[in-house]
Amino acid sequence: MSEVGHRPWFNKSSKVPRVEPPSGDHVGSKLQFSVEASEGSQNPPSAPLFPDGVEVLYECPKAAFDICFIHGLTGDRRTTWTAPKSTWTANKQPAPWPQELFPAEITTRARILTYGYDAYVLRKSVASSNRLRDHATNLLNNLTTDRASCSASSRPLIFIAHSLGGLVCKMAILLSRNNPDTHLRELFTSTKGVIFMGTPHKGSWIADWSKIPAKALGIMKSTNKGLLTVLETENQLIQSLQLDFMSMLRGSGNLKVTCFYEELPLPMVGQVVCKESATLDGYNSIGIHANHSAMVKFASKEDNGYKSLLGELQRWMDGNGYVA
Repeated sequence: MSEVGHRPWFNKSSKVPRVEPPSGDHVGSKLQFSVEASEGSQNPPSAPLFPDGVEVLYECPKAAFDICFIHGLTGDRRTTWTAPKSTWTANKQPAPWPQELFPAEITTRARILTYGYDAYVLRKSVASSNRLRDHATNLLNNLTTDRASCSASSRPLIFIAHSLGGLVCKMAILLSRNNPDTHLRELFTSTKGVIFMGTPHKGSWIADWSKIPAKALGIMKSTNKGLLTVLETENQLIQSLQLDFMSMLRGSGNLKVTCFYEELPLPMVGQVVCKESATLDGYNSIGIHANHSAMVKFASKEDNGYKSLLGELQRWMDGNGYVA
C-alpha cells in the first residue's frame, strides 16, 4: 500500500496486469487491474516499490525503550497505522498515529519504530512455512541491525503487531530465543512485551477463499497463497507456532502480553479474526469497537481503543522501573 495514490505496484508487460495497492490494510479493499497499453514502450518496467525494513517514526535521544509496530497481511508500515478521512476528521491523518498521538510520557522514554515487509506477493509462492519464516527471519535481522547501529541492542523492546504481523513477531522471537548467534539472541532477551491486535493465533476463516464474497476477492486473489494457507485454522504451522510460543511464555515468566480483538465485521466479508482466535488463555484481552482494518487506525486521542492501548504501554513501562 503505497502512500502515493496511484503509483504502479507491478508493471511488467502488456500481457501482465498492473496491480495498484489498496488504500487500506483490510480484506475488503479492491485491487485495480489494468493492462499495460504501451507494448512498444522504450522504458524498462519499474520494479515493485514497497517500504520494507525498519523506519524510525520518532527518535528519542534518551530512549529507555524501543516500541516496534508490525503490520499485517496486505499492510504497509505507515498506512496501516494512519487513519483515513472520516466523519470526525476533515482530511486523512497526515502521519501514522504513533507519530502523531503518543504523549510525552511515551515519546520522552521510547523510540518509535515501524517495520515493513512485503505481504503482497504476486509471484508464485514457495511453501507457506518458508514464507512466514522468511518474514520473521528478516524482522529479526533487520531490527537487530538497527538497534546495534545506535548502541541499543539490549534496550527493552515492546512489539505492537496487527493481524499476520503478530505471527511474524511470534516466530521472530522464537527464532531469536533459539539462535546460535549471540547477537541475534538479544532480541529475545530484550523483549518485554507484545501487544497483539487482531492476530489469528488459531487461524482465520479468510484463508478459505470459497467463503469470501465475490466482491471482496480482488485483494485476496493478488495475495500470496502461501501466507493465506498459514492462516487456516487447521494449519499445522500455525498450531505448532502457537504451542511453541505459549511454552516460551510459561518459561519466560516476565514477558507481558495483551491481546486486542475486533468487535465489528468488515463490509462484505464479516469478522476476519474471531475473539477466540485473537486472544490467549490467561492473558489480558480487550475489545476494540471496530473492524479488522479500522481497529489499528486511531483518529484521535479520544479514541477508546487508543486509550486502552496507551494504558497498557504506560503500565508496562512504569512497571519496568523506567518512570520519566
